[in-house]
Amino acid sequence: KEKIYPGFTSKYNVNKLVYYEGFGDIHDAIAREKQIKAESRKKKIELIRSMNPDWEDLWKREFEEEL
Repeated sequence: KEKIYPGFTSKYNVNKLVYYEGFGDIHDAIAREKQIKAESRKKKIELIRSMNPDWEDLWKREFEEEL
């Protein structure tokens, strides 16, 4: 989010978390990530809108207080 380390967020100028899913098992998380990546852009947008219709920054709401 702060682009401190080189990687996805700095490469693609990502600064907002609009969707996430929590998993207790890394293998389940990876399988879900692959499933989502295989979907069309339209399906991904529908998935985001189903959880976050206003596209607000979920980082602030869900995680900022933990820091």
